[in-house]
Amino acid sequence: MIGLDLQVRPAGVQDRQAISNLIFFQNHAHRHLDWHPPLDWLGSPYFWLIEENGRALAVLACPPDPPGVAWVRLFAYGGTVSAMDAWSALWGLARVEIQRLGGAQVGVIALHGWMRELMHHTDFDWIQNIVMLEWRGRPALPPSLPEGLLLRPMKESDLPAVGQVDTDAFDPLWRISLDSLRRAFSQSISAAVIESSGGLLGYQLSTGKPDGCHLARLAVRKEAQGFGLGAALVGDLIRQMRRRGAGLITVNTQNDNRSSMALYQKMGFARTGEEYSVFRYQVNQGG
Repeated sequence: MIGLDLQVRPAGVQDRQAISNLIFFQNHAHRHLDWHPPLDWLGSPYFWLIEENGRALAVLACPPDPPGVAWVRLFAYGGTVSAMDAWSALWGLARVEIQRLGGAQVGVIALHGWMRELMHHTDFDWIQNIVMLEWRGRPALPPSLPEGLLLRPMKESDLPAVGQVDTDAFDPLWRISLDSLRRAFSQSISAAVIESSGGLLGYQLSTGKPDGCHLARLAVRKEAQGFGLGAALVGDLIRQMRRRGAGLITVNTQNDNRSSMALYQKMGFARTGEEYSVFRYQVNQGG
């Protein structure tokens, strides 16, 4: 239980240094896999902290982005406060705020064992695992596009249409906002789209790694799935990396996404053994 000498309040931009110290000096800091650094959300109504005499002891940020989906982007604690006490106090505030503003699915990808154990003692439900795969120069099936389709580099002007592909391809929990797509595109080393005369049908977006790249997003419209478009996008990325002399491509997907797993394995990817639990809690409007 949080003691009377501790203050629980919204975090603001003036707390940046105190929160940075907490994240840096404590081993218990959960950060979401994201294109937004967690401190970018400071000043939003979805960022709270526990402090003692001006020292941050715990923080939680879970801003909905896109609307209706709120990932826990930062949770860290230390000092005299326990994980469960910190979580209970901060999540209690977050849940009330999300209820008031219309509700949302709230997700957590537990990247650390302590976060996974904490989630098992909350009202969050485990829904699946994220599995990691990698390609290390293995031969890949040479894909081909159906006639009338074009695979080309992505342009910034494509991003609104890319966002529509993303919305069509993914369940709500896994969609990203147009702002996040813009950030992802600005950080990418490879981004491509497939288009027909009727518009964009699929895209891939990859970020750099020291020895290769990470395939961060791959999406194909539902009506265009099953025609080899995903394989064409992955095959094009592999060819790009080979031309650059890179020997590694990593990707992650859900363990229960059979079509995605089959595609990557067909293209020469193998599981690394790394898995991360995904938890979800539905906050309904007003309760």
